[in-house]
Amino acid sequence: MRRVSIASSSQLAADAGAIVADAGGNAVDAGVAAALVSMCTEPGIIAPGSGGFLTIWEPDAEPIVIDCYAEMPGRGIEAPPTEGTGGMRIWLEYGGGVETVVGPGSVATPGALAGFGVAIDRFGNLPWSEVLTPTIDAVDRGFPMSPAAAQYLAYSHENIFGWDPESYAVVHDEHGQRKHAGDVVRLPKLANTFRALAAEGPDLLYRGELGKLMAEAVQAGGGLLTREDLEAYEPIVRTPILVDVDEWQVAVNPPPAVGGACLAAMLILLDDHPFGTWTAREVDHLARVQRAVLRFRNRRLDPATSDRAEEAVRLLEHAKVGDLGALMSSPSTVHTSAVDTDGRGCSITVSAGYGSGMMVPGTGMWLNNSLGELELHPEGFQHAEPGSRLVSNMAPTVARSDEGSVFSIGSPGADRITTAISTVLLNYIHLGMSLRDAVAHPRLHTEMFDGAPRIAHEPGLPVRPVDDMTPRRFPDISMYFGGVQATLWDPLAGLFEVADPRRTGGTARGGAA
Repeated sequence: MRRVSIASSSQLAADAGAIVADAGGNAVDAGVAAALVSMCTEPGIIAPGSGGFLTIWEPDAEPIVIDCYAEMPGRGIEAPPTEGTGGMRIWLEYGGGVETVVGPGSVATPGALAGFGVAIDRFGNLPWSEVLTPTIDAVDRGFPMSPAAAQYLAYSHENIFGWDPESYAVVHDEHGQRKHAGDVVRLPKLANTFRALAAEGPDLLYRGELGKLMAEAVQAGGGLLTREDLEAYEPIVRTPILVDVDEWQVAVNPPPAVGGACLAAMLILLDDHPFGTWTAREVDHLARVQRAVLRFRNRRLDPATSDRAEEAVRLLEHAKVGDLGALMSSPSTVHTSAVDTDGRGCSITVSAGYGSGMMVPGTGMWLNNSLGELELHPEGFQHAEPGSRLVSNMAPTVARSDEGSVFSIGSPGADRITTAISTVLLNYIHLGMSLRDAVAHPRLHTEMFDGAPRIAHEPGLPVRPVDDMTPRRFPDISMYFGGVQATLWDPLAGLFEVADPRRTGGTARGGAA
């Protein structure tokens, strides 16, 4: 009988995947169930009104990517402004400090629920309503505030979630004190919303009463989202980028997302440089590869006017010939991985940005601030047409070996997503570490910090100055370097699942024994 392995952002989410697997679900059913619970039970970290990507690799089939990321809204608005008038710029003391925009003007067209519906229709083994049942149960009875959500709300409970009375009431107690890890959160209106979604399907949001309420609320607050945006939204099934690493083929999401192309380029450049352990020389090479790829990304992939598909091809061409010189010259996310013993892999990453702080009145449903992620859209949205997909760092990944093993992996972490996943893949595939050791191993990430190029790194790596980059050592492992969730099925050795120790995640198995 089929068994399913799940790694997700919380134990509650992973257990939801196992419940669905016990009911006969496969890796896609379980992965979607876990992702839905994450979206509804980690306030601030993620929200039901989010967008994302699913990479799915069925046995004896080609892999596919379901692009259900957020879109630029504004259909039906004559000469729409480049951003909604209902946006509020705030400074968030999170991750060293970041400026972002919240409020109705920051809300993009959400796509995750539409994408999940396509995944269940095409690849699931259970009806949509049964996949939503664990989410309804968790939200209805109340759930403990997760440590990751509590940590984020310490920075955001006032300036993001303080302006909307319904939001404020959920994340604060009756005395106005923010809730902490372990405190019970209750969202009875959200449970009712998901009961309706279970009965009517995603169309309730895109063509039904829920969408009407959402669009009216956003527009009343000065935002751009319209009924036309929701009615026109369609998930896009794309062909992934495929990269060979040793005896494995790795599938990642293609443009217009930029995360998958950057991950693929890093894997190509690192795999072309054979090594047996993380010596100082290899760490130097890793730092140079990361900086080259991320610099290419900043200059050629991020600008709103770039042809991302064409630039991604150029990036991979440079990577294939090892041309680092050519490359140099040119909070909020959750991930779920699932595999099953049929040989199916499902990797799901969803994001709501930093959160808009906006809850659709009467629904319990929080919305994204994807139009407010200034680091992803430094040029604004003057070139973005309504209906165009926004840029994303996300890179949900599924890999398959020559021997038939299937490996699902992904991570949150903004531009650290690609550096985290590439390091874990190389640790497992190339260096032969156990899956647990591969995830726990120290990581590094090249960045601009205080106006200078730095190599941020965890203890345990022989990091030294490289070119003009100087080390920035963290005192311990840190969620700054991602929160990888990985699952593996080996036909001989069985199932494995690992949740990153950098973030309080959870793992579970389900299905008939």
